Amino acid sequence: MERYYLAALHMVDGIGSISLQKLVGFFGSAKAVWMADRQQILSCRLLNDAICNNLLNHREKIDVHEIAEQWDKKGIQVCTVDDGDYPSLLRNIFNPPAVIYYRGTLPNTSDIIAIVGARRATTYGKNTAQMLARELAAHDFWVVSGGARGIDTAAHEGALEKGKTIAVMGCGIDIVYPPENKRLFSAIAESGVILSEYPPGTLSRAAFFPARNRIISGLSRGTIVVEAAQKSGALITADFALEQGRDVFAVPGSVFSELSRGTHQLLKQGAKLVDCANDILEEYHVATTSLHTQKEELSHDEEAIYSILSYEDPLGIEEIVMRINLTPSTVTYILLQLELRGLVAGQSGQRYVRAAREGIR
Repeated sequence: MERYYLAALHMVDGIGSISLQKLVGFFGSAKAVWMADRQQILSCRLLNDAICNNLLNHREKIDVHEIAEQWDKKGIQVCTVDDGDYPSLLRNIFNPPAVIYYRGTLPNTSDIIAIVGARRATTYGKNTAQMLARELAAHDFWVVSGGARGIDTAAHEGALEKGKTIAVMGCGIDIVYPPENKRLFSAIAESGVILSEYPPGTLSRAAFFPARNRIISGLSRGTIVVEAAQKSGALITADFALEQGRDVFAVPGSVFSELSRGTHQLLKQGAKLVDCANDILEEYHVATTSLHTQKEELSHDEEAIYSILSYEDPLGIEEIVMRINLTPSTVTYILLQLELRGLVAGQSGQRYVRAAREGIR
């Protein structure tokens, strides 16, 4: 139960990771802190009157054993910085979370790479993030990102195709944000892990995301920035990575795109350029293998449709029909088959692009 007492203390407004560890060190255990009276708490001189009142009021409202039971029913687990399964790379950063809440299985490896980028990502950016994540996961790397729209979602989806991924939330792990990622988060919890330093029930706030970003980079050997404007959360993650002594990689983009400003800035500052997963694997001396040793065989009609698609600019079914001599129903059927084989990716409005992958170029 010690970890649940620690979590209960962590939920008190004004008690952060550093003060929490000092309190436990002074009293000997989280349970002892929880059971201390007002005079004992003030005598340690670690909390002021206001925070002491917060603790006493909070203690009156909750039952630690009841919280433990509720979280257990929801599949929510607690890990403290002193536990053996606490991620080793994260433990080594400045001010690591004293407590993390998670659903799934924590990684037992340091082969973890972060992929971050813009929420309003382009098709090119999402395609690239998904490809990199898929191929890194196939080589047994865990891929970590922030569960947000755009690049984060693409990275998680790509990693799930071949391996495991970690979603670090800027809210409680029982809060689905963004709401459209409900199924994705369920899939991540089944084969990877969703984690947060914020207690269950904590709603998302803008102020939480910079702190969340230090965990993304802190979990990882390196951070890949796929698309980012000049002032973005992805660049904050890259800054944290540098402060933590971790590697920073960047994917180049169009010189005409605002979303390339941040990544190009990183490249000018010395980040390693990445255009395929092998760039990462070679950096960490991992033996590289092709994921698709045989060229994909396409029928005549499949080849005709595939040849006019690009990796960046989606085409609608009507546009495809206008370029080739096939009926709309035939085009729709072929696109579905190509999508099921992982060669084509559907976009909003029944528009399609090539899915970035090896074996067919």
